[in-house]
Amino acid sequence: MESESTTRSHCLRAADMYTKINEMMKIQPAGGWPKYHSYYLKKKTSNIHQRNYIYMKHQDPKLQSSQKVVAAFTGKFFRDVKLPQQKPHDDGVLFPAVLSPNHNTDSTAVEELRDFEEAIRAQKPWLESLLQKSGAIIFRGFAVSSPSDFDRVVEAFSYAEFPYLGGIARRTKVVGRVYTANESPLHMGIPFHHEMSYVPDFPTKVFFYCDEEPGEGGETPIVLSHIIYEKMKKKNPQLVALLEEHGLTYTEVISDEDDSSSFTGRSWKSKFKTDDKNVAEETAAKLGIKIEWIGNAAKATTGPLPAVRFDKESRRKTWFNPITTTYSGSAGKLLSVEIGNGDPLPDDAVEDYRKILEEECVSIPWKKGDVLLINNLMVLHSRRPLLKPPRRILASLCK
Repeated sequence: MESESTTRSHCLRAADMYTKINEMMKIQPAGGWPKYHSYYLKKKTSNIHQRNYIYMKHQDPKLQSSQKVVAAFTGKFFRDVKLPQQKPHDDGVLFPAVLSPNHNTDSTAVEELRDFEEAIRAQKPWLESLLQKSGAIIFRGFAVSSPSDFDRVVEAFSYAEFPYLGGIARRTKVVGRVYTANESPLHMGIPFHHEMSYVPDFPTKVFFYCDEEPGEGGETPIVLSHIIYEKMKKKNPQLVALLEEHGLTYTEVISDEDDSSSFTGRSWKSKFKTDDKNVAEETAAKLGIKIEWIGNAAKATTGPLPAVRFDKESRRKTWFNPITTTYSGSAGKLLSVEIGNGDPLPDDAVEDYRKILEEECVSIPWKKGDVLLINNLMVLHSRRPLLKPPRRILASLCK
């Protein structure tokens, strides 16, 4: 970690260079710009602060180590956007945070995407701090126009990839670290859940990308999990006490063929990436899942697992379970949940849970090119039924 004196030294050196470059750029020399200007002039950005920072970092890579320098000389690449659907929480922090570019340029889309990637790398600590405060960030208005562009954005954050092994939803790889979000029929909704909260190992961050903007409906509502915990504890204190003590046990009957009609329609062959029952059992055991065979189908039991988790970063308890998933449509026949002591969940408590989710959630309509980053430890997400096609949302899971 840098000392305060080192940071101050970097800032002074950057400030001196910034002043000199600013003066030089006011009037073009008779013989044209010196060669060392070519690097940042090619960026074609109209924001002088960004041009100067790009040049300074090119000339002195040590400047990258000081976040104070980054914040001071990028001209604040990201701009906070206010949307009517956002909700204020905890001292006015908006949920979710929404960021857009803070500049107008005549750059090409390729150059704008490159600048976006560079800004992510340069300001990653600040972005992570914002994610921890808000729980979710929507990046809107950036030059992300294809699955490959989205893959580059995910890579810019440099999070380790989470292998999608043991999940219940059907997904197909699109490119790099990018997958389809859920391949169930789009007219069907998907209940609120934390990604893969029904297995011991789950992703900590989830990216979503809008490749095709929905015609109508098809939103991805999100809700802060610690608020759900607090309201459920107030409404059903005895149930919450049982869940904190015993956790939840999940049982799923899995076919040997994918079911395209269900949002939990992944076969055991796809789930465990094998058509060998012995290999499936070994893989399941590593994931904390016990397998029993019913003909060609598998009965998979997981848990008890914590239904309430403690988020060390925010120092809050979060409601970390997919209860509503097991009470929805066709999934209710194949996926069941009970309290870890063997008791069933009371139906009235589940209904209370649904009502609280709807009261507290935020649903922002998708725009083409949107990237949504979710802290999976803090935020539940779902899917509204699509009322008017098209809709294509892609996803990437991170450790």
